Amino acid sequence: MPDQDETLLLHLNEAIATIRDKDSLFKVVTTKLRLIFPFDFIGINVFDEELKLKRLFLRDYYGADEAPAIPAGADQFSPIAGTPLEMLVADPRVQQFTPRQYLADYPNYAPFNKFTNLGVTQLTAVPLHIGGRLTGFLTLASRRTPNLTPADVKLLEKLGSLIAVAVTNTLAFEEVARREQERTLQLNITNALLSIKQREPLFRAVAEALSQVVRFDYFGIRVQRAGRQEPFEGFAEFSRPNDGSNAPLLALDPNRQHGLNQLDMSAMYQQLNDLLQTPSLYAADEFRDLARRYPLMRRVYEEYGTRAMLIVPIWQRSDGAAVLILSSSTPTAFRSEDLATVLALTPQIALALENLFAFEQIEELKAQVEQERTYLVDEINTSARFGADSGAFIGKGPALQQVQLRISQVAPTDTTVLISGETGTGKELVARELHNASPRHARALIKLNCAALPASLIESELFGHEKGAFTGAVERRVGKFELANGGTIFLDEIGELPLDLQAKLLRVLQEREFERLGGTKVLHSDARVIAATNRVLADEVAAGRFRADLYYRLNVFPIQLAPLRERREDIEPLLRHFIQRLSKRLGKPVRQVRPADLAALQAYPWPGNIRELEHVLEQAIIVSQGAYLEFAGFAAAPLVLAAGAGLVPGFAPLKTLKEQERDHILAALNRTGGRVSGAQGAALMLDINPKTLEARMKKLGIRRTVGVEA
Repeated sequence: MPDQDETLLLHLNEAIATIRDKDSLFKVVTTKLRLIFPFDFIGINVFDEELKLKRLFLRDYYGADEAPAIPAGADQFSPIAGTPLEMLVADPRVQQFTPRQYLADYPNYAPFNKFTNLGVTQLTAVPLHIGGRLTGFLTLASRRTPNLTPADVKLLEKLGSLIAVAVTNTLAFEEVARREQERTLQLNITNALLSIKQREPLFRAVAEALSQVVRFDYFGIRVQRAGRQEPFEGFAEFSRPNDGSNAPLLALDPNRQHGLNQLDMSAMYQQLNDLLQTPSLYAADEFRDLARRYPLMRRVYEEYGTRAMLIVPIWQRSDGAAVLILSSSTPTAFRSEDLATVLALTPQIALALENLFAFEQIEELKAQVEQERTYLVDEINTSARFGADSGAFIGKGPALQQVQLRISQVAPTDTTVLISGETGTGKELVARELHNASPRHARALIKLNCAALPASLIESELFGHEKGAFTGAVERRVGKFELANGGTIFLDEIGELPLDLQAKLLRVLQEREFERLGGTKVLHSDARVIAATNRVLADEVAAGRFRADLYYRLNVFPIQLAPLRERREDIEPLLRHFIQRLSKRLGKPVRQVRPADLAALQAYPWPGNIRELEHVLEQAIIVSQGAYLEFAGFAAAPLVLAAGAGLVPGFAPLKTLKEQERDHILAALNRTGGRVSGAQGAALMLDINPKTLEARMKKLGIRRTVGVEA
């Protein structure tokens, strides 16, 4: 049969020279080969240069109703050691053997058991050589024993050399095609980087482009940021539709796991720390082993049916880490070439992340600066009369010196401060001083009066809301905590905060995170908290009106402001300060205070504290005509006059704070002719919200009509 042999070799040479498609080429090879050597199975394994790894290149069955399934990962390089191929490598020549001959040494080698079940009785192994170097083995299996002559053996050796060339060429063509595919992929991703600036569309484009090369069910970029409780957050995640179609990838909600036990999730990710730092491919049995060892892998194995995973770290540095994860429910979805492809894309993905982080940070800062500007303009318009010269730090008495010492001690830190004191003692000014003396002074001091708003609106003010979160929410609103990020938030009248909101505030203090009303995204705020109250919070806790855990969180560094009646040595310097400042502002000459009036002012208990003193002096400056300030004849200061006339000796008997508050509100209503709100109303004079004033009037039994009490 020499002519037939030569014809076979000629046909194979021609096929190798002209056919580039792997499937078409080896269909011709096997068809021609079966004309001379009848066989029921053909398999080709290729080796690495060191002859330590093998990879299944081709396998085909003929006449079998049920061909054995290709072992998971067989098309990936795996060790030769421990398989029958190691005996062939040790003796690389044409050999014939039966499956049973090898079962004694390799009883667990599944393919040979399958051969036996299919009735295969004879295997012929043909070494593949190129230039004298062993590159693989061709295996032919038959249900009947072929009788090989020496001439057949020589022909098989020649065929082995030809097939070795065909395999090498095919692998080279596949590599060229793979590299061309990679270049196209990189070009597509580069175009996406240049044209798309938003996170979701950009990484959708990256994932879609990658899916044309690597088949996956899940694409995820997870990022670990320094200072965050969760170790890795979903930065960009997509999944393939379950219907198996080529429909666009589905974007996954990055907060879908929020609400799970964050400590457990952190522990799970911590266990995976080493795995996430090394480029790796886990498939089939190897991934099953991971699922047994790591709870998080077990979770994705059981809940999502994951059977293969490809992990590529993007970066690992002091400010965090980033990792790309692909997964599939198919055990053989990924090959080593896929890992190489993704690794080649890592620099571009890292650049995309850097650009997005920078862009998002710029946008956040721009939005925050604009929000701070809007807030500060409003703050200036509504609080222009307050400032560093408002009198809170005028005087040299021991009470004031103690406050200044406490401020200097705590201002440089981020410690939470609780300022306590009666109305009008300057709690807001102390908060401003704390902020201005802190490292956060370049950012805004955001304030919220918890008593100035209905309970239904305080949550929106604190945490913000999304459009449509409730009736009237026509647009998204940024809350005070979000606005105060990097700065300071001042919560005045904290004792008025409803109990349900106290729990949410406690969460922000403990975890630095919150959600807007109607939103699902977890937001973080690095805001220093300063709270103030005119109540005794310890008593409020005992009465069940204030949470004990929140009280202890706020009362880390208390500052107690003394009322003006306990700072009588500071009244005279305060008088001089206010007279100078108010006279200049009102365009009035600076007038003196009679000694008798000074004594009366010093004797008066000042239930409204410094604010009341300022208001009394402002009215006196407006109406006075002579060389001295005139206080007589004004309902504004009945107790001052009484003290001046000696009717309140030793300013006794002392009234309760409730009685003093009642008298103070009545005095303000007398001055304004009973008007509560508006530019000339008592609320503005007392510096409280009109609705709050009305609520206190109702509580104290004060009617709107001047001089008439309930």
